[in-house]
Amino acid sequence: MSETLRPDICVIGAGSGGLTVAAAAASFGVEVVLVEKGKMGGDCLNYGCVPSKAIIAAGKHAHAIEEAPSFGVSAGEVKVDYKKVHQHIHSVIGAIAPNDSVERFTALGVRVIQESAAFTDRETVIAGDYEIKARRFVVATGSSAFVPPIPGLDTVDYLTNETLFDRTRKSRHLIVIGGGPIGMEMAQAHRRLGSEVTVIEGLKALGKDDPELAAIVLRRIRAEGIEILEGAKVTAVEKRGKTGVRVTVESEDGEARIDGTEILVATGRKANVEGLGLDEAGIKYERGGIKVGANLRTSNQRVYAIGDVAGGLQFTHVAGYHAGLVVQQILFRLPAKENRDIIPWATFTDPELAHVGLNEEAARKRAGDIHVLRWPYDENDRAQAEGKTDGLIKMVTDKKGRILGVSIAGAGAGEMINMWALAIANKMKLSDVRGFVPAYPTMGEIGKRAAITYYAPITRKPFVRKLITFLRRFG
Repeated sequence: MSETLRPDICVIGAGSGGLTVAAAAASFGVEVVLVEKGKMGGDCLNYGCVPSKAIIAAGKHAHAIEEAPSFGVSAGEVKVDYKKVHQHIHSVIGAIAPNDSVERFTALGVRVIQESAAFTDRETVIAGDYEIKARRFVVATGSSAFVPPIPGLDTVDYLTNETLFDRTRKSRHLIVIGGGPIGMEMAQAHRRLGSEVTVIEGLKALGKDDPELAAIVLRRIRAEGIEILEGAKVTAVEKRGKTGVRVTVESEDGEARIDGTEILVATGRKANVEGLGLDEAGIKYERGGIKVGANLRTSNQRVYAIGDVAGGLQFTHVAGYHAGLVVQQILFRLPAKENRDIIPWATFTDPELAHVGLNEEAARKRAGDIHVLRWPYDENDRAQAEGKTDGLIKMVTDKKGRILGVSIAGAGAGEMINMWALAIANKMKLSDVRGFVPAYPTMGEIGKRAAITYYAPITRKPFVRKLITFLRRFG
């Protein structure tokens, strides 16, 4: 016989968003039930952000050895022990896992149920032997790798982000299907660890980012020996010999065949909505995820959806942001709405690519008259010292100097974008940045140099020059 639980909040999914809601609510003494059918920590900890950044770090160390002679340092030939790379990846996961564990959340006062969850009606969820009737529900089931229906793909042992990090042997030739952030990050990391890599992208690689800045990143990646095929459609996959694969592609140049040893499918994400009983709960959803309003509430007023499952921007920090908005509404009855203009994102290639706010096109549509300010990395002293001169910051403002959007391609872009996310969230103007004093020599100066170019036309105005001439008369 099932046990009925009546918590204040029931959270379905123990990824970044779900864990944040559960921890925040429990800290106020609110009764919370958290249901998770898989691993605590969700995709980010186990299959996504954490392991991918760990393998990127390994690749950076290998690349640093290759680059060392240009700094007058020699460390010899690069040798990669892929088993130890695998150990490094999983040691990082292991170090972070206790923060997301059942034990920790139980100690916080959260009731954790490790079962599948499904709605049976608008106000009831079944999870194993438990029937849960909560005042509010939060669906935070995340997303998983989208695998397109490519003929023959199901006949080979292809990889996704959920299986890629289990490998203990180096790929001889990795074929990456998909040239988005995940595909390009993994392509570069594996190339630096000694694999031959080919990327196949149906449209444009890094196509969701500013083309001017994406070109800087792609130029470097190609220079490292990665072949990137753009505008190429995969039409077939087949086995080749005992351990190989063959991918057939079509493009403007005709049909071509690429032979490799492994395939990584990195063609995007799909929301995890299957098996949740959304129809029974009266929750509307579509291919992209659960339909929510700006306040993240679903068509069932008892239920919120956050993170990847709610569609929109699919980043771990977005799930955390959503969690804060939902807690604000559920616990304090305060209105809250998602604002995507303040959300930064970063692609951790080398050089990195980061963005926050509006791009040029969106800014023109919204503000009309805009200013686009740029400053290159090669004009920065620290970048010269580090040999990291490939890059550019691009800033978009309205005619009054309010910062609308910032994009950065270059070393440390993922860290530098945080300052600009703060500026946009607080509706700051370039006049605010003018008073900011960055430490010297740092790459953070690049942003200030771009900002003050806004004032360059003032120095050439006849009235301003006459005023200065007049004021000099007074000594």
